[in-house]
Amino acid sequence: MSRIAKNPVQLPSGVEVKLNGAMLNVKGAKGSLEARIHRDVAVVQEGSELTFAPKSASKQANAMAGTTRALVSNMVKGVSTGFERKLELVGVGYRAKAAGKTLNLTLGFSHPVDYQLPEGVTVETPSQTEIVVKGADKQVVGQVAADIRGFRPPEPYKGKGIRYAGEQIHRKEAKKK
Repeated sequence: MSRIAKNPVQLPSGVEVKLNGAMLNVKGAKGSLEARIHRDVAVVQEGSELTFAPKSASKQANAMAGTTRALVSNMVKGVSTGFERKLELVGVGYRAKAAGKTLNLTLGFSHPVDYQLPEGVTVETPSQTEIVVKGADKQVVGQVAADIRGFRPPEPYKGKGIRYAGEQIHRKEAKKK
C-alpha cells in the first residue's frame, strides 16, 4: 500500500464530508469543493477522519490511493484555511491593481493587461508591486498565479518581470565590449 495513503486525513471542526458513490463533497468555511473518486480506491469515513485503501493489489490502484488521499487532503485544507500564492512585480512602471473580478496590470506593453479571475479565486494588491492570489482550490490558485506570471516572466539579464515571492532568478552576465 502507498505510504501516503496509509495516513488518514483528519477533518477539522467545521468541515463536512459527504460521500455519494464516486463523488466526494467537502464543505467548510472557505467554500465547497467536490471530486470524483477513482474506481480503484475505497474511501471510508470513521468519525472525524477519512481513510484510503486500494481495492485491488495492482500497482495503479496503489498509486491512485496515494494520489486520491493527497487531493482530498488539499481539499480539506482548502475549505478550512485556504491557499494563497504571492507574486512580485519587478520593473520600472510595473503596476497591479485589483478591481472586483478583474486584475489590471501595467507591464511595459503598449496596452494594459486585464485578467478576468475565475470563480472561487480572489486577488488582493497590498501595494502596486505585490499580488496575492487566494482561494480554496489549490490547483486553481496555482494556475491563476502561473497565468499572471506568464504575462511577463522574469528575464535573466535585468530580472524584470513577474515572479513568485521568494523565487530566485538566475542572472546572466551582459555581453562585454
